[in-house]
Amino acid sequence: MRKHFGYLSLWFLGICAAHASAVVLDQPLPQVALQDQHAKPWAIRADTRLVIFAAGRTPSNLVMEVLGEQPKGFLDSRHAVYVADMSRMPGIISRTFALPALREQPFAVGVALDEKLLAQWPRQENAVTLIRLEAGMVARIDYARSANELKAALGL
Repeated sequence: MRKHFGYLSLWFLGICAAHASAVVLDQPLPQVALQDQHAKPWAIRADTRLVIFAAGRTPSNLVMEVLGEQPKGFLDSRHAVYVADMSRMPGIISRTFALPALREQPFAVGVALDEKLLAQWPRQENAVTLIRLEAGMVARIDYARSANELKAALGL
């Protein structure tokens, strides 16, 4: 009986951990342990007001199209961060092409290679998720499907 209780406890903790990472309006943004494109620890800072989240090729390309035109320090000046969910990308592709391309950028990118880390984060097909924060709390969730929409969200 004790052995089964141990497995049940671990299962329950796993369920709680998965739900703990959901992004919910009027709740604190869940902290996730990510690395940047240089394999260094990366976290969303307390003063962040906008999280730009891309999951998939089309949203990632859209973000890079817009951010690639901006000067160094642009995201910091906007109190914004970029999080890329690359977990569905084949490992060889991410290691050979995607991460080296990100390393050339003048800004840090929070990179998720484990699909469980950001599985509960909001996303829509072919859209960049824009998570607006106020004092660390999720105030609004929007989506950008074009460069103009993303630029508008960044105040450009």
